[in-house]
Order: sequence, then C-alpha cells, then structure tokens
Amino acid sequence: MNTRQAARPGHGPDRWRHRFALFTCAATLFLIFAGGLVTSTGSGLAVPDWPLSFGQFFPEMRGGVFYEHGHRMVAGAVGLLTLALAIWIWRCESRRWVRRLAGAALLTVVAQAVLGGITVLFLLPTAVSTSHAGLANLFFSLTVALAVVTGPWWAAHEAGPRPAEARDSRPPLTGLAATATGAVYLQILLGALMRHTGSGLAIPDFPLAFGGLVPPFDDPQVVIHFAHRVGAVCVSIFVVAVVVRALRHYRDDHDLLLPALVLGGLVVMQLTLGAYVIWTFKAVKLTTFHVAGGSATLGTGVWLTLRALRARRAMTARLHVGAMATEGRA
Repeated sequence: MNTRQAARPGHGPDRWRHRFALFTCAATLFLIFAGGLVTSTGSGLAVPDWPLSFGQFFPEMRGGVFYEHGHRMVAGAVGLLTLALAIWIWRCESRRWVRRLAGAALLTVVAQAVLGGITVLFLLPTAVSTSHAGLANLFFSLTVALAVVTGPWWAAHEAGPRPAEARDSRPPLTGLAATATGAVYLQILLGALMRHTGSGLAIPDFPLAFGGLVPPFDDPQVVIHFAHRVGAVCVSIFVVAVVVRALRHYRDDHDLLLPALVLGGLVVMQLTLGAYVIWTFKAVKLTTFHVAGGSATLGTGVWLTLRALRARRAMTARLHVGAMATEGRA
C-alpha cells in the first residue's frame, strides 16, 4: 500500500499521528509559558552566549540560568518534536497542503530558534524580542492547525453534513471567527511590545488610568500600555460577537459551539489575569499565565476558525452535489 494512502479516520497510524500532533501542540504552549517565565523573572540575559550556555551544553542551573537555559532545553525538545512530526506527515500524508503546512511549521521553529539567539546576542533589542514573541505564536498556531487537520473530526466531515441538512440559512461563523482570531494575534503583539519596553506598569491602576478613563499621552510607555488595554476591549467585542452568533445560530452544532464557548471563557480569564497583573505589580506567576493564556486564546481561535471553515465548505460541497443531482433528474 502507498505510504501516503490515508488510513481510516480514527484508526491505525492516522490516530497516532494526530495524537503526536496534539502532544507537539501542548509542548509548544508549555514552551511559550517557559519563555514567559524568562521575561517575567528578568532572566533574558542570564546566559549571555548562544547557542551554548557559558560555553557548555548544560550549565549549573541556578537563579536566572534555570529559566533561560530551561527555556532553551524546552525549545530544543519542541524543535525535535516538530521535526519528527514533519517527517511523519511527509511520509504518510496524502494531502499536499497538509505536508506543506508541516514544512511551514518546521521552517518557523528553525527561524524562531535563530531569532531567539539574535535576541540574546544583541542584548534584547525591543524589535527582535517582540518579533520573537510574535513568531512563537505564529508557530503555535501552525501546530494547532496540524492537530486539527490530522484529527478524525476533520476527516469525518469531508463528505459534508447529513442530507437532512442540505440547506443552511445560518449566518456563517468563519469570517467572524477569523477576525476575532486576528484581533487576538494583534493583541499578543501589543502585549509583547508592552513587556519588552517595560511598560507593564506604566499605568499603575485598573480599570481606570491615572484615575480617569483616558490617561495623558505624554509618555510613550503610557501610550503602549493604553493601546494594549484598548486592544483588550476590541478583542472582547469580537469574541462576544462570535459567542452570541454561536449561541443564536449554532446551539445544536456542538462541534462549533464548544470552541466558541471556550474562546469566550479564555477571554474572560485573560481580562481577569490582566487586572491582577496590575493589582499585584506584575506577580511572576500571574504575568506568565497571562502570557500563556493569550496564546491559548489564539490557538482556540484557530481551532474554531478551521472547524467553521471545514463545516462551511462541506455544506457548499453538499449543496453543489445536490444541485447537480437535481439537474440530472430534470
């Protein structure tokens, strides 16, 4: 049998490949958490050289070295997992676009490693550090996509919905979910810029800003911090729109309702964590969970968008087949 011939959904190698993709995705989220710890503890330059650490593969793990070198170890493990997943997909996957997606993930993790090295060697320049965070979340999104498209749900929806559902008058969820996901990504970039410019406490009170709704914009750090707050409001509006549409029109479609509700719950969690980050003067654990929570929110948006896209295309295909059958009978 051709090594790229697809196995039955949920069985054999496909099932294990999907599980491995899920594991790689989870490991990537943990890597982002570990990277957040590096920034939250101010350990970005605890190891001044790269790719070695003090000229060693394994230095003494004390103080900030524990966080910085630990982050490098997790990154190395994720890189190996991504390489293994890409090879597995290239050898066994029949869909060319999925093989290309795996290749993109591998190239991205390599670029991320190089960017991380540049960040250290050039002493944490803001533009590079922010780009490092942005690329990390782009890579995480690719691992989420691979986990989704290698799963049994994706394969099971290839043929489209049941004949009884041949016409769907519900407003589409795909565009709205994609817009919300894009807004989350931009918010993550703003958050990274805020962290790497030291603007996390530029506005020390919440929900007000220096006792008012709008702070004085006489300090660039205040502008960056307030932009992040405005971004949080925008993300909340988009996500509320997603949840409302899902509850109104997709209440019986649990495959789409579930990720929409998870997305809404994560945004509530992020708003709460963001408030406590300020109230606790950037407590390390809360700040780091806020960073990882942003990535989890992004990943959930990708999950929902891909599912909505798959369901919509399956419906379109079903309608097209139905129209052709009607013309044939006529």
